[in-house]
Formats: sequence, C-alpha cells, structure tokens
Amino acid sequence: MTEQLGLERSAETPSATYILPLKRGRAGGLGDLPGYLQRVLSWSAVLVVDGSPPEVFAEHSRLLPAGVVHLRPEYACLNGKVSGVLTGIRHARTKTLVIADDDVRYTADSFRRVADLLQSADVVRPQNYFSDLPWHARWDTARSLLNRALGADYPGTLGVRRSALLATHGYDGDVLFENLELIRTVRSAGGREVVARSLFIPRKPCAAGHFLRQRVRQAYDDFAQPARLALELSLLPGVLLGRRRWPLLPLAAAATAAGIAEAGRRRAGGTRVFPPSSALWAPAWLLERSVSIWAALVFRLAGGIPYAGARITTAAHSRRVLRRRFAGRQAVRSGRTGAGDPAAPVRLGAAPAA
Repeated sequence: MTEQLGLERSAETPSATYILPLKRGRAGGLGDLPGYLQRVLSWSAVLVVDGSPPEVFAEHSRLLPAGVVHLRPEYACLNGKVSGVLTGIRHARTKTLVIADDDVRYTADSFRRVADLLQSADVVRPQNYFSDLPWHARWDTARSLLNRALGADYPGTLGVRRSALLATHGYDGDVLFENLELIRTVRSAGGREVVARSLFIPRKPCAAGHFLRQRVRQAYDDFAQPARLALELSLLPGVLLGRRRWPLLPLAAAATAAGIAEAGRRRAGGTRVFPPSSALWAPAWLLERSVSIWAALVFRLAGGIPYAGARITTAAHSRRVLRRRFAGRQAVRSGRTGAGDPAAPVRLGAAPAA
C-alpha cells in the first residue's frame, strides 16, 4: 500500500502528513495552491482528497506538484469534508497529521510547532487569521475575536494524532460542524486537546459571495452549543423590546460587543495579527448573527440545513452523547501510548463507500 501511494519508507520518510480535503464544482485552476503544496512537500507528505467532478479532478491531477498523493474520497458522508479527512487518515502512514482547508497557508515554522505539540497532545487547535482583509474578512475576524475572548476560536485546520482517530474509528461525517465533532470525539474518548491561541496560521479570505452564502449555515453550527444558541436567539428580541424602556440599549450592546472583541484581540498575542480596527466590526457581526440564527432555527424546524444536495440535521453531537459512546474505555489514551493501528478507520455507524 505505501509503495502504491508514493510514501515508501526511506531515510527521508516524512514524520507528518498534510491532509487537504478539496472539492471544486468546475474547472478554473487552483491559484497559488500548487506552489504552496510544493513547499509543504519539503516538510511533510501531502494527501489531497478530491471530491470534484471527473473532469475537474483530472485538471487538478495535472496542476498538483509531483509528490502530492491525489485521491478520491472513499467514505459516504453527508459532509464531504469528513469523507476527505477519513480517506486521508486511512492512507496516511505517519503518526502525526495536519488537516487543513484549501485556503490555509502554513509556514515551515508553524507546521513544526503543531507537530511538536502533537508529541504530548492528541489534537491541536491553532488560531487562523486572514492574510488579506477585504470587508467580509474584517467582518468574520470579529467572530474570531469574540470566540477568543469567551473561549477559543475554531480554525480551518487541526493537528491530530492518527492513532487518536483510529482508536475512535473516525468521527461522524453526517454533521455540519465537523471540526467540533472531531475535537469532541477525541476528547470524549480520553484524548488531550491543546488550544494554541498564540499559534497563528494565515488563511486566504473567500469571495464575498461565498461569505454571504455561509451566513445562515455558520449560524446553524450553534445548535451544537446550547448556551451560545440561547444567547444569540435572545439578542434580537431583547434589544427590540428593551430599547423602548432603555433607548441607549442598542448602543450599550454595540459597545459591549466591541469591548469583548478587543479583549479577544489582546489575548495570547493577538495584536500581532489582528489590526486595532478589528474589534469595531463586532457589533455588525453580532447584529447579523442575531438575525441569521433565527433563519437557522427555521431550517432546524424544517428538518435541517441544506448542504450539497442533502439536509444535515445535526450540527455536532453533544459531549454527553459522545461520552456515553465511549463510556468505560479510554480509547484514545491507549492508542496514544501504543504503536498505532495501521487499520483503516470507519465512519461511525457506516462502512466505507464502495
């Protein structure tokens, strides 16, 4: 198998594998991605799991640099990214993995730091920031700052020990918030997470149209976080009802949001990558979320959020559900101390696709 994948063992066998789930609906090139992956190949093995249509897949095969392993997804999941990740885990032959969206851009140093943290952790959550700042990237940066202030942000990349996901037989691919599902699965099975708030990894902003299409879908993620969901649902009615008695309530809410975001910007060295004006976008983001969360609720009541021609009902499973699934066995810790099972993981509740 390793010879077929081009990952044959030698004195130069990489110590980590970079897994990139990819899907493009039509041909049109890959921008700077091939050049970036050429650099990543000097640090790591690279697996690109590509769910694009056949003609686009063929174009990507021509564009990707030699040495990149280009694969088709092998698992049937409602969330195609999880199918790509599980396929990458199945074919990887290293103990440490870095999973990244196609807009994430590591440097050799940041990649090494994630790999180093994985020596004592099962999953590592770094911090993304936008390398360019069009208006919608500034808007979304406010979300990251609020997350940092109140806990931690959810980036488009994670470091994970392969044995951790082998021990849990992968993670559920029929959820919307796949990164949260992965993290909760590993932790519920006894794994250790490191939240690396000061490890900053740049990412390229998406097109403005794509950003706008994601607003309700991102709000739907909060059905996996009940306390946050309740707060966001209360924002719009609370301000509308309260402003009659306290006319300055909207202004006070906006100032509070900006202040919390600024605390997130200053936390763990965030001022190095987040400009001073970033926190000022927090009131706009909060207003948008106070509306989009109600649209997400309508989709929830209607049976789920539309996604790639299907509907996904579950944002992510609760910690309680996952702890019950792994009750009585600390699967990940036993996997972390062992040599690592080379067997392929299977998606929870399903077998690999034919």
